[in-house]
Amino acid sequence: MAGNATVIRSGCKWGKNGLDIFQRSGSSLGQKLVDVRDEDGVRKIEMISSETRNSLSMKMMEELQEGITNINKETIRCIEISSKGPVFSSGHNLKELAGGNESLYLDTFSKCADLMLSIIEGPVPVIAKVNGVAAAAGCQLVATCDIVICSKKSSFSTPGANFGIFCSTPGIALSRCVGRKAAARMLLTGMSINADEAYKIGLVSKVCEEHELDQEVAAHINAIKSKSKAVIELGKKFFYTQVEKDIHSAYNLGARVMTDNLKLVDGQEGLKSFVEKRHPNWRNDFTLSDKFAGTLIFEYNNYTTVE
Repeated sequence: MAGNATVIRSGCKWGKNGLDIFQRSGSSLGQKLVDVRDEDGVRKIEMISSETRNSLSMKMMEELQEGITNINKETIRCIEISSKGPVFSSGHNLKELAGGNESLYLDTFSKCADLMLSIIEGPVPVIAKVNGVAAAAGCQLVATCDIVICSKKSSFSTPGANFGIFCSTPGIALSRCVGRKAAARMLLTGMSINADEAYKIGLVSKVCEEHELDQEVAAHINAIKSKSKAVIELGKKFFYTQVEKDIHSAYNLGARVMTDNLKLVDGQEGLKSFVEKRHPNWRNDFTLSDKFAGTLIFEYNNYTTVE
């Protein structure tokens, strides 16, 4: 691997009878379903099981969650999720479910919930880079990511009812991302929408030509990396906390969080750099400025809200 990228894992395959873990040449270790590497402060996660249409099998979800949660919190500023092949993700692996029982079903959807929550509750922004079909739980994954950049060839759907399995859990993420009518249309009809439609209803953040996709994602990552890591972490946590509150509670909490933000060294540095007309020099942590004392409203080591 060129440059300073660190490769962490790679590979897998789907056979006639289900998941076949094949071995690397000269190795007894089965290959993985995702490639994960750290590059210039970015955790890049690529689903590479194109033969299964990057379906969210138990193993795929476990590897995705490991890639999202097992990061160096001092150096990683952003997570990028992408895929190999024409399908971003086709959703849950129906072949795996077809041979299962009630325990497997519950484990599968619980694991999926854990995966989605790890994106929302994680300390850094997660960007989905979509260049193809995102269906069912694959669409759920898209709807859960903080930012979604897709090519014009992408499409999105929740067609579970076509197979007798309503997209109940994908609807949780979808209904929190787009308007009720748009979500209901996708869930009840199973009809696919194109990239432009997805942008209009708020499912994706930006649409571009396929050849511009890497450049657009890089621009968003660089914009995030130019900010204080601590401030982005504080902001992401508050954003997802306040959307679940009534407007009065949200404003009351927001006033306290913005006050906490200004108590940080990086908050004070931001004010000083603006007044002095220079670029800020971020500390990138939650150190309080010397002129302030006390604690912050959020405990950032375990992401637990202090009531």
